[in-house]
Amino acid sequence: SIDIMIGPRSALFAPFSRLGLIIMDEEHDTAYNSEQVPRYHARDAALRRAQLAGAGVVLGSATPSLETYSSALSGSCGLFRLTARAAAGRRLPSVELVDLRKELLAGNKSIFSRRLSELMQEKLQRGEQIMLFLNRRGYSGFVSCRSCGKVITCPHCDVALTAHAGGRLVCHYCGYEREMPDRCPECGSPYIAGFGVGTQKVEAAVRRLFPEARVLRMDLDTTARKDGHYRILSAFAAGRADILIGTQMIVKGHDFPQVTLVGILAADLSLYGDDFRSAERTFQLLTQAAGRAGRAGAAGNVVIQTYSPDHYAVSTAARQDYEGFYRNEMTFRRLMGYPPAGCMMSVLALSPVQETALAEMEALRQRILQAVTDPALRIIGPSAAGIARIQDVYRVQMFIRHSDRQVLFTVRALILDTEDCRFQADLL
Repeated sequence: SIDIMIGPRSALFAPFSRLGLIIMDEEHDTAYNSEQVPRYHARDAALRRAQLAGAGVVLGSATPSLETYSSALSGSCGLFRLTARAAAGRRLPSVELVDLRKELLAGNKSIFSRRLSELMQEKLQRGEQIMLFLNRRGYSGFVSCRSCGKVITCPHCDVALTAHAGGRLVCHYCGYEREMPDRCPECGSPYIAGFGVGTQKVEAAVRRLFPEARVLRMDLDTTARKDGHYRILSAFAAGRADILIGTQMIVKGHDFPQVTLVGILAADLSLYGDDFRSAERTFQLLTQAAGRAGRAGAAGNVVIQTYSPDHYAVSTAARQDYEGFYRNEMTFRRLMGYPPAGCMMSVLALSPVQETALAEMEALRQRILQAVTDPALRIIGPSAAGIARIQDVYRVQMFIRHSDRQVLFTVRALILDTEDCRFQADLL
């Protein structure tokens, strides 16, 4: 008989008759959230299955989700801290923040700061390996100023506005729009534009600066072939390359003993996404990326390049200070009523005709307001979803907030009982 099942989120449903323990590693990871039918979050399903079976659950993470950590602090579950690296004697890497605004003032318009270039040269001369992480997770085409770091945000939802065709900036929560400014509204600088850089551009810059270095790039293009991930990671682990360039897929728990430098090229790309969890996701990624350096005997260095060195998600990640991040982020969540300080549900209408999706969503909004007269219920939207059309099906979204989760369950039942348009309703 089988005693242990190891697998992805679907392994949760293995038919054990005497289930004793469920372990979820990296419990904060968004991959545990199934967006296909049947839609579920593996963490919630694991807790429920363990409850039914009388089993225990271990949720493991160096950067727990705010929902899990707040539950632990409230006493709903136990909290156990690992305060040092598992291998004895291994120190955490030295982390440096580089303010890209100062780099621009100094005349450096390169992808690499002067400090990162200096450390890369030093590590290459020693025969040590380097990882360059491009933080594109959650990137949504936000607009920022390269002089002062100001990001154009929604005045109502405190998330970054997304650049659309025709020079429009749009909030994907409430639908607020404004024109693209010619100059920064904060400092008046003309250096304001969409923020973005790709892995291919980074690779080209590396080859220009360090022509002798052996470079591997890991992204959707280079891993499209069968076993693409394995071939690249195996080659790097075997020492057949000096520098590995990639997005979040290169920082997912890999252990490369010869890596002594991690360069995080653009912390801001996920920091200002159109999602209220952007700061949390950024902190998790930066902390995870920093943990790739100095995992053997040699001292590790991490350089975080950012236009927002004072943002708490960046500064606490540099210090590996989860508690400090949690306190700051929960203040923001309480102020805005976002989970876990409040309860929130997303509603998505799908239709091959955009006007139909918008009309049906508005009609649904009116039905909810008539059925639930509680003044504490707040509905945001409807507006176009972040990805407004997929495979010729238009997507319109709406967000519903209330402090009581049961009220949202009542609203969800009302939504799913509606037949005149395809709706999806998920608690966030």
